Amino acid sequence: MGRRQAQDHDPAGPRLVGGPVPVSAPGPSGDAPYGTEHTPAPPGTEDASAVDRDVSGAVGRVLDHVLADRVARARDVDPLFGGDVAGRVADFTRTGGKRTRSRFLWWALRACGGEGAATVEAALRIGAALELLQTCALVHDDVMDGSALRRARPTLHVDVAAQYADAAPAGRAGRLGDGTAILAGDLALVWADDLLAETPLEGDGGRAVRRLWSDMRTEMVAGQYLDLHGQATGSRSLPRALRTARVKSALYSVERPIALGAALAGADEGTAAALCAAGRCVGTAFQLRDDLDDVFGDPRRTGKPTGGDIGEGKPTCLVAVAHARAEAAGDRRALDVLDRSLGHGALTEEGLEEVREVLTGTGARSTVEAMIGRLVARGLRHVDGALLDPHGGERLRLLLASAAGEGPPRDAHPCGTRPGPARAAGGGEAGR
Repeated sequence: MGRRQAQDHDPAGPRLVGGPVPVSAPGPSGDAPYGTEHTPAPPGTEDASAVDRDVSGAVGRVLDHVLADRVARARDVDPLFGGDVAGRVADFTRTGGKRTRSRFLWWALRACGGEGAATVEAALRIGAALELLQTCALVHDDVMDGSALRRARPTLHVDVAAQYADAAPAGRAGRLGDGTAILAGDLALVWADDLLAETPLEGDGGRAVRRLWSDMRTEMVAGQYLDLHGQATGSRSLPRALRTARVKSALYSVERPIALGAALAGADEGTAAALCAAGRCVGTAFQLRDDLDDVFGDPRRTGKPTGGDIGEGKPTCLVAVAHARAEAAGDRRALDVLDRSLGHGALTEEGLEEVREVLTGTGARSTVEAMIGRLVARGLRHVDGALLDPHGGERLRLLLASAAGEGPPRDAHPCGTRPGPARAAGGGEAGR
């Protein structure tokens, strides 16, 4: 991306980096912006069946309204801050991403019979808050990992450093980029919390949602710390790698969004427990698939270069299995490749290919693939054991099956009816 010069405080406000972001959004009556008080979702999203047809679009419309207001208010504080930080947060949140977490929330809600204007509105607003929380996690993660690309675009800290490369003394542009990204992630978290706080939530369901949200934020930070700790200490423990995958991804990416949807719908304790168990299994598989994609995936699909986890020495299950297998077999060559590749910065394509050969030759790749299949199958069995709305339950089942790259289940059937053996396309036998 080309370098951009620093901008002076223009009364009209700076150009927002990364594409246009609307700076004002009137409320339904046209006299107040969204976000100043609780305001309803944009017109046309109150009907549950309409949202069913395009969940990502409905969440995106809520985000457009909320982010327009937030960016306008940030520019009122200071135009430079509004463009460099708030504008980037809005752009990152609005563009790219699969809205996976908000879709899990929505289809859990629908699987548990959630509908009605107030419930739909709350679900969309919390879904939008989840997207902002994801922005916080990814922007901070990119700084900690020193990543250059995200979603096939320069990461936020790299983009800021490039903007000010000609204006700041040597070295300071990079520090400005890192610091700006930390602040941008903090701002996204603040906006996410604001959005939840402005959403009317009553009774036991409301209390459950707020507790889940609180727990999820803590778990998100805990998972990131376990990841950093494993990198720093060179941990190769499979139990620790699995624990990190569960805390870092399974809870935050799948289980908690599902739990939020179930709580909003007022699901009974047994149904909520079954769906959470499904989310925990599939969420772990989701992280294991991400580990495989980092080494074997196509950058054109993932939006980032391969081999990042290897160069950073991340404590993945894939690496832990390969290391254990190589030690058990006395394979000194495989251990040597792992020892000189893990945590030693960017690899050449030749070096990465050596690592791929070790991960394949030790059987680690096939082992992790089988783990994914078993976890997804186990998760689907939990769904099949719950009495759910047929339409919403089946859509949730399909989403769970596809989240870890397993594709739709071969034996798709409406949930709440008599289930057959739960197997996902490409998956192995069900685990214990």
